[in-house]
Amino acid sequence: MIYFDVTKTGSATHRSGLTRVSARLAAELGTAATAVRWPAWDRAVRPEDWLLTAELFSDDERPGWSEFIRARRCRTAAIFHDAIPLKFPQITWPQSVARHPGYMKLLASVDRVWAVSAASRDELIGFWRWQGLAKLPPVEVLALGSDFDGSARAVEKAGSATPPSLLCVGILEPRKNQRLLLEVCEELWLEGLGFELHLVGRVNPHFGEPIVAQIKGLRKKFSNLHYHEAASDEDVVRLYGSARATVFPTLAEGCGLPVLESLWRGVPCVCSDLPVLQENYQGGGCLPAKTDDRLAWKDALRRVLTDDMLYSRLVTEATTRPLPTWAGAAQTLREGLK
Repeated sequence: MIYFDVTKTGSATHRSGLTRVSARLAAELGTAATAVRWPAWDRAVRPEDWLLTAELFSDDERPGWSEFIRARRCRTAAIFHDAIPLKFPQITWPQSVARHPGYMKLLASVDRVWAVSAASRDELIGFWRWQGLAKLPPVEVLALGSDFDGSARAVEKAGSATPPSLLCVGILEPRKNQRLLLEVCEELWLEGLGFELHLVGRVNPHFGEPIVAQIKGLRKKFSNLHYHEAASDEDVVRLYGSARATVFPTLAEGCGLPVLESLWRGVPCVCSDLPVLQENYQGGGCLPAKTDDRLAWKDALRRVLTDDMLYSRLVTEATTRPLPTWAGAAQTLREGLK
C-alpha cells in the first residue's frame, strides 16, 4: 500500500507550485495510492507499506511526526523541492526559514528521496554533508510534468494577440523578480515598443506589497499592463493561448514549472539563466537571459517581441522537443515504491 500525504495541500485554496505537484501526482497515481492526512492514519500502517509525502513538515506543525519517521513503522519516501529558505532567508516567509533546516535534516531519516531537479538534489546532499550526517537515503531526480492541467500538448502555436503579449506566472514576491521585469518593460514602452504584459499570481503577504504598488504606479501610465491576482486555470489557459512568449525572471527555483508548462502550450519562454532552469531550457524553446541583469533582459524581451525568425525557431523547438509528463512522474514513483 502507498499512502500519499495531503495533510496541507489537500485543503489548500491557493495555486502554488507545491500544491500543483501534490494535486497532479495524486491524480496520476490514482488507485495506486491512498490520500491521507496526519495524524488520523498513522495507526493503520504496516511495515511493508509506503508513506510518500511531497509536503514540507516540522514537529511544530505535526506533533509526533519526526518520532514516527524515525520509528520506521512503515517505509517512507519524500519529494524534496529546494533549499531556497536557507539561501534567501531575507526574502522568504519567516515560518519557512525557521522550519527548513529541521525539515532538510529529517529527510535524511526517510528511506527514499526524490528531488525535483539535479540542482535541488545537489543542494540537499550538500546540506547533509555539511551537517555531518553519515547514513543517508538514496536521492534521485524526479522529472515533474509539463502538462499542468492534463490537457493535450500543443503541436503548433496558436496565433498570438495583436499587439503581442507577454505572460508572467508566479506569486508576487522578490524571489520571482517581477520588479526587474516591470522596470525593463517600462523602458521598452517608453521607447515606443508596443506589447501587452500580463502578470498572474497571488501576493506574498510578507514581501509582495511593494511589487503591487509598483504595478499600480505603472498602470497609471501604461494601459497595456494587466495584473490578474485570482486567475483560474481556465483564465491562465486563455492567456497562454494569446501570449507570444512567457517571461520568468526568477532569482531562485527548485524546478521551474512555469518554463515547462509554457513549452507544453507551445509558447516560448524567456527565463533566467539559473543552473536549475538550464535543466529545462537547454532542450530548446527558451531564450535565457542573465539572471537579474536589466540590460540582458531588455535585449532578450526586445528580441522575442521583434525578431520573427528567432521566434519561429523557438516555437518549433517548443512544440517538438521532448517534455516530461505527470503520468511519467507517477510511473517513476510507482516503480520506486514497490
